[in-house]
Amino acid sequence: MYEVELKVAADHESVRSRLEEMDATPIESLRQVDTYYDAPDRSFAETDEALRIRREQPTNDDSCTHSDSRTHVTYKGPLVDDQSKTRHEAETQVADHDSMHAVLSGLGYEPAADVAKYRTRYELDGCEVVLDAVDGLGEFVEVELGTDDELDGDGTNNETLVSLREQAADVLRRLGLDPAEQIQTSYLGLLLERQEQR
Repeated sequence: MYEVELKVAADHESVRSRLEEMDATPIESLRQVDTYYDAPDRSFAETDEALRIRREQPTNDDSCTHSDSRTHVTYKGPLVDDQSKTRHEAETQVADHDSMHAVLSGLGYEPAADVAKYRTRYELDGCEVVLDAVDGLGEFVEVELGTDDELDGDGTNNETLVSLREQAADVLRRLGLDPAEQIQTSYLGLLLERQEQR
């Protein structure tokens, strides 16, 4: 699956008001902690890939339908588009975080960094709208869509990608946000950049 994502820094209070006005459907509110891993055979920073274990714990937001705590393992491939954060993504839920960590460590994958955030998810016009409050970084809004279509080449002129990217941009504009201000750097990348500046 490919995930098409546009992300901007934004104040959540005004975005929540717009989501309510637009009758967006609240899905869930979570505390997420992502542990990213380094590979023993290549540098994910150089190949623009990512491997993580995500632990999710529901928070106490009565407006959302809660699910149980869960753990996912996710692989993200390199960006395929220079106008959005579109990547091939493979994800599966696992029963036990510690056992999955032991599997990866046994294969030579070492924890590199943690990214922690509070995330609230909404559905709006076929898009997932995500409000993230990231520890050490601040507040962001993401609009995401997925496709199982293959994206050839760099994906820039792929009709499916162009259509999904414009759909996500339209949702951002309707929320009072500017798609031109999108950030293509991952939260992990932003945190590492901030650490280097200190």
